[in-house]
Parts: sequence; C-alpha cells; structure tokens
Amino acid sequence: MGKYFGTDGFRGEANVDLNVMHAYKVGRFLGHYFGKDHKAKIVIGKDTRRSSYMFEYSLVAGLTASGADAYLLHVTTTPSVSYVVRTEGFDCGIMISASHNPFYDNGIKIINGSGYKMEASIEEMIEEYIDSPEDNLPFATRENIGKTVDYSMGRNRYIGYLISLATRSFENIRVGLDLANGSATTVAKGVFDALGAKTYVINNEPDGTNINRNCGSTHIEQLQKFVVDNGLDIGFAYDGDADRCFAVDEMGNIVDGDKILYICGVYLKQNNELVNNTIVTTVMSNLGLYKALDKKGIKYEKTAVGDKYVFENMMANGHVLGGEQSGHIIFRKNAVTGDGILTSLKVMEVMLESKSSLSQLHKEMVSYPQLLVNVRVRDKKAALEDKAVSQLIKEVEKELGDDGRILVRGSGTEPVVRVMVEAASQELCRGYIDRVVNQMKDMGHVITE
Repeated sequence: MGKYFGTDGFRGEANVDLNVMHAYKVGRFLGHYFGKDHKAKIVIGKDTRRSSYMFEYSLVAGLTASGADAYLLHVTTTPSVSYVVRTEGFDCGIMISASHNPFYDNGIKIINGSGYKMEASIEEMIEEYIDSPEDNLPFATRENIGKTVDYSMGRNRYIGYLISLATRSFENIRVGLDLANGSATTVAKGVFDALGAKTYVINNEPDGTNINRNCGSTHIEQLQKFVVDNGLDIGFAYDGDADRCFAVDEMGNIVDGDKILYICGVYLKQNNELVNNTIVTTVMSNLGLYKALDKKGIKYEKTAVGDKYVFENMMANGHVLGGEQSGHIIFRKNAVTGDGILTSLKVMEVMLESKSSLSQLHKEMVSYPQLLVNVRVRDKKAALEDKAVSQLIKEVEKELGDDGRILVRGSGTEPVVRVMVEAASQELCRGYIDRVVNQMKDMGHVITE
C-alpha cells in the first residue's frame, strides 16, 4: 500500500483525507500519462454521495486541462465502469466511491484498460505528483484542451449486458432488492424488471447523505425483515457502489459471500464448468465453507483480503470463481471484478436451473459462529507488531486448535485493526476477542472516543 492508495483506491473523509486538489491532481496526471502519444479517453462513474459530484468536477478539470477527453457515466456501479473500460477501448476508468463506508467518506478507484484495478507502479507515480510542490505537467491549450462527454449510453450498454446473461425468465419470482441508496439505484431494478421478476425495492431514494445508512449489504437485517414480511422468494442487498452482494433466502436467512461461493461453486462443478475444480477465497472465509467444499470434493485457495488479490490468483492460475465473505464475488467468465448485480443474477440462475429454493441450496453449508470487531487504532503497524499482542494471539490460536481460529489484520481502507474469531459459540468468540482488544488497549494502541 502507498501513502494515499490502499487496497481499494484513494479513500478517506471528503475534504479531510481526500480533497478536491487531490482529485484535480489525479486527473491531471492520468490525462498527461495516457495522452503522451494520442488523445486520451477516460471514463468516470460515481456513486450517490454528496461529495461525489464535487470530486467528479475536480477530476474532469484535471483531465481536460491535461488534454484528455472525459466521458461521464454519472451515477453508476463500480463494475459498470470496469465493463465499459474493457469493452469500449478507454485508456482507463475512474470510479468515485467509498463503497460501504459512510456518506462523509469518499474514494477514487482507478481502473486500467483491461478493466481491473490500476497497477501499483502507476499509483505510486500519482502519489509522487500529488506530493510534488511544483506542477510541472504541461497544460493543454486551444483545440488540445479535452472535452467532456455525457456517456449515459455506456451505463445502458452495461445494463443490456447484464440482462443478456440470464439463462431463464424471472417471471413470477418475487424478488426484494435493497439498493443501499447508492449506485445500484440506477441499474438493478431495471435489470430484474426486464427479466420479468416481480421486483420490490427498498432504500432506492438517495439524498446524498443516506448511502449505506442502516441499509444495504452491511445492514442486511432490513432486507431480512422485508423478505419475510412480504412473502418474497429471495432478496439481494448491495453496498454503496454495488460491487458486493448478500442474499436473503425465503426464510429470512442471510446468504453471505461464503455461501454464495459454495452455491455457485457446486453448481459450476455439476455442470463441468468449475475450471481446475478450485474456488479462490480469502483468509476471512468461514471454516464452514472449507468443510462443506471438502465434502463436495472441491479444492480451494486462500489469498489476502481484497478482491484485487482474489482476481490476481484467478488470473495467474486460470480459476473461474473466487470471492470474499463480504460479498465481492468474481465470475471470471463474465467480469474481471466483483459485481453485486451480476452475482445476484448468477444466484438466480442456480435457483431456477436447479428448481430449488435458496434455503435448500445452502443448507449443507453450516457456518461456524463468527465475530468480527473493528478496533480504531493510532498506528496499525505498531498495534500488529506489538510483542504482547502477538504473544496473546498465539495463545488464543493454541487454545482454539482445530475447533476455531483467530485472524487479526489491518484494514486496507480504514485506520482500524480487524479482530475476527471463529469458535463453537458466540460467547467463546466474544471472550477471545475481548482478550485481544483489551491487550491492545493496555498497550496504548486503541483510540477511545
């Protein structure tokens, strides 16, 4: 990770950690870098945060000042930017979003010409330019100044692509969608309606400040209640930029990323489409997933947290399915990044082709009780390398043995250390987590409000 760019772009509180000058300089650099030997074409999407419009205008100013043409998708999903970049010959794409973070945060994700996250080497050059006291990049003049293009058609093409992936009509299927007051509001309902579903939506009225607020995939309880109260067949919840998806079955049970990987992996194996008989997971996946995959004879590989690392593994080894417990799922045949709406279509495919309810499809995977606590710290590195903390983690690992596990890691996007425990009961999980968190407090690492 660099000074500004983490595992998922440049992210922080708007105009505090990430400000308009940062955005302007990102635009200036990208316009110059990709415009050395031709007229650069760069496409921009954004989510519904109030600050997204501000950052869009700053990026456009920087891009066009360097001579690049800026194409605006307006409010759209992160995976749609990836799709448009890789299918329409753009030099790169920019998504303005802080994903599942609260509305006052925002971020700039840069997507390369192949549709996945920009190479670290280019991000490092951007960081150097941001920190340079002098702006030594040339300004475009006269007819070389870049133009700004309304490119809503790019988002519409992506919607058409999603619709084309369905194997069957969704006629008479009652589907609930929690759109998180975010990017999915411009895409998801139209897709399900076009496929014939009886679509019921919640949290589809963004006002600039309500994105992810007690809704979406990070607050799944609202969709659970909605599905049960309205007698729906299935529900899907997305995050702010719709690159994640959680499902809810007809009984109101949560179907997280691990269970989606299990459902889709088993289906692909049954249809001889699970290349290498392998699913790529991260270290955060539940033990229950691995035990269930073992029973089905499906292999798996584990990466660091982040769909970036999942995709790198998939590309290097030719795997076709991978993802995270958090709901980032990658179907490499159809996309090069996590795509929440595409994921929901794939779950629908399994359900319809198998002629099974969602509850039946995931019943053989039993998740271990799991608890995750985010601890705000002064310095992630210092907290993780503290000898007393490290020693206690080793003791917990020994106590858990084969009946659970502990994972302590720094977030790639926030100033927090994540402490996760899986054990035989929630009470045991809580006890082990409290011991580790209290140790970090005793050593002076935790920020107390």
